[in-house]
Amino acid sequence: MSYSPSDIESKWQTIWNEKGAFEPLDDKSLDKKYILSMFPFPSGRLHMGHVRNYAIGDAMARYYRKQNYNVLHPIGWDAFGMPAENAAIKHGRHPKDWTYSNIDYMRKELNTLGLSFSSKREFATCDELYTKWEQEFIIKMFEEQLLYRESTTVNWCEDCHTVLANEQVEEGCCWRCDNEVELKEMPGYYLDIKKYADELLDDLKLLEGKWPSQVLAMQSNWIGKSQGLEFSFKFSDDSKAKLANKFEGFEVFTTRPDTVYGVTYTALAPEHPIVKALIKNELLDADIAEKITAMGNLSEVERAKADKEGYDLGLTVIHPLTGEETPVWTANFVLASYGGGAVMSVPTHDERDFEFATKYDLPLKYVIEGGEEGSAYTGEGALMNSAVFTGLSNVEAKAAIINHFEEQHLGKGTTNYKLRNWGISRQRYWGAPIPFVHCDACGLVAEKVENLPIALPEDVEITGEGNPLENHPTWSKCACPKCGADATRETDTLDTFVQSSWYQFRYATHPDKWNACGIDKEDVNYWLGVDQYIGGIEHAILHLLYARFFTKALRDLGFIDDLKEPFENLLTQGMVLMDGAKMSKSKGNTVDPDALIAKYGADTARLFTLFAAPPQKELEWNDSAVEGAFRFLKKLYDRKSKVITNSMPTIDHASLDKEEKLARAKVYDALKKSVDVYEKTFAFNTLIAACMEALNALDKQNNEQVWSEGLYIITHLLEPIVPHVCAELSEELFASENLAGKIELLEEVFVQDTITLGVAVNGKRRAEIEVDAGAQKEDIIAMAKESIAKWLEDVTVVKEIVVPNKMVNIVVK
Repeated sequence: MSYSPSDIESKWQTIWNEKGAFEPLDDKSLDKKYILSMFPFPSGRLHMGHVRNYAIGDAMARYYRKQNYNVLHPIGWDAFGMPAENAAIKHGRHPKDWTYSNIDYMRKELNTLGLSFSSKREFATCDELYTKWEQEFIIKMFEEQLLYRESTTVNWCEDCHTVLANEQVEEGCCWRCDNEVELKEMPGYYLDIKKYADELLDDLKLLEGKWPSQVLAMQSNWIGKSQGLEFSFKFSDDSKAKLANKFEGFEVFTTRPDTVYGVTYTALAPEHPIVKALIKNELLDADIAEKITAMGNLSEVERAKADKEGYDLGLTVIHPLTGEETPVWTANFVLASYGGGAVMSVPTHDERDFEFATKYDLPLKYVIEGGEEGSAYTGEGALMNSAVFTGLSNVEAKAAIINHFEEQHLGKGTTNYKLRNWGISRQRYWGAPIPFVHCDACGLVAEKVENLPIALPEDVEITGEGNPLENHPTWSKCACPKCGADATRETDTLDTFVQSSWYQFRYATHPDKWNACGIDKEDVNYWLGVDQYIGGIEHAILHLLYARFFTKALRDLGFIDDLKEPFENLLTQGMVLMDGAKMSKSKGNTVDPDALIAKYGADTARLFTLFAAPPQKELEWNDSAVEGAFRFLKKLYDRKSKVITNSMPTIDHASLDKEEKLARAKVYDALKKSVDVYEKTFAFNTLIAACMEALNALDKQNNEQVWSEGLYIITHLLEPIVPHVCAELSEELFASENLAGKIELLEEVFVQDTITLGVAVNGKRRAEIEVDAGAQKEDIIAMAKESIAKWLEDVTVVKEIVVPNKMVNIVVK
């Protein structure tokens, strides 16, 4: 019978499903491996990025099962979020119906790939049971003052009557209706992630060598810990009067106190209270006020991309050390969220400040020796033009100047962070309701735990305008959990990153306990940390940072025991490209996994994605390489006729001929590579290539025992990558014996009777010779010279070099 992937794959998927083959065992005395791939959003169809991600994780899970580990390899659905609401608007379907029907379809797609996920531990984050326990965590965080509510500035679209994320603001306009976006003060809920900033930063050291260095650097930079000087600039008398004496000045933070004598201007964020007061009281030209307002309405991302822009506010402050008057500007590069929204600017020693100063012809004052006039010098050197600190190295001067500010009660040394507290409020329907109640008498009150979950109403109208929960006639009406009076339920829902911040603990909790608790400590103590986490580099900051934060917060709240990090090892897989571009429907350059599987089978799809490139690198789609993967599997399957025994044969290696020995060496070379590949490098492409070489070497000999041993080992090695065809061959040829446990590496096969050496003249390869493995140097040189005799005519041999087991080089002149 010829290779028929559809029949073979259907057969084995049915067998695995009926056996519950991939469920972890309850025996906690066993060594464990927790292999987790980031769960998908149920968009409706898998794409090739999913296939690659899950093929990588599945290869690891199957490998460790064969090594007799107790393996947890779960899957679920990151199911809340805006796309479901957008689909409801576009197609007139309820988000819940759209989401769960997509899950049903995508589950079938995952099954057709033969992925060895636990089916009993599958859940969707929109399941009410998942929401129940999540809401309990949120209430506990509120009680422990880790969660708070305050008003802040958000992106607001008046036309759509909704808040927009920064990513939904395009060139200052709403992504949906294209109307101008404004900044608006609105109350929202925040998690105090900054409380854990130092621990999040320090514990990155625990992940060195286990996570990609790029991800560690990105997280470190995002937290952005910096130490420096905090002090105040006081307004001049004229400026105080202009501001009706409502402002004394403003505070700034700098990491460069050594440059404080070089300040030639200060700058405020466009949304700073002082700037707002100037605009409100019409103390600026109407044209300038309008431009400043527009500048402030841009998202931080857009401001970072924009050219430097600013306006003189007509105010001055007094330099605290020199007493000089310094102008106050507003600038688009100053962010209200960092350092209080005000900066001191030293254009001679800061590239950004220099660019702004040269654009607006502001003064330059050098205070560190080095560099060239007319440019910003950011290197080290001795201070100049810095009063009593002149002559000190700028590194020493930092501490000395901070000390001086503190002694004179002008400022203080302090630590600042770029990291901001996590805003978790979303004015959306399809999300987990935030479990709080607003009572006129009691204020903000957490719902009683026994009343959880606070579930979403299903009878809503989703138009894209406003918050459907706010517009619902009855859902928000409730009794105060504290006093019983009429109250209003919170209509904001949780950011979807909340759901993906604790799902690793939910998977680890036995499904039999799901109704009784959100997280079971005993189960978590056994399964966590996740031994291998797999996902895209695009999640390097937000998801991974939030999951790390949740781990530390849940530990402190008593939901889990002492666990420092959730994910022990991280692999970030590269994107799947076509013609050099990321696959996307809008570009029309996608490949449908369903069609690929229908034509070639799941094993071919899996083999191609793992062979075409190392997992960490981008994968360029190649139709001919897919065909090549299919041909290899067909060849592997067809060679079953060569096998004559149903177990691992015992072979007398010494009695074999050269081709038979070479074939065994190639087979065992693949076996030797496999441990490193599956446990360390994940370079599946090298293992697959080694197996292909081994099969080619087997084809060049006819010893049936060598064939039997070869296929016994090759199917063992490839089973985690192409499980269906290997399970079929293993069952038919070896009663599945070779898919359990380890195979011993026989070093004898690497001992060759003869070796092939290249022969070079002056480094240029001219010939090859075959010599006995134990040949003496003199004999090797003699054979080498004989093979290149014509290149030695009329020349003098200067040197003879033998590189053991590789080559001979004859140097002549």
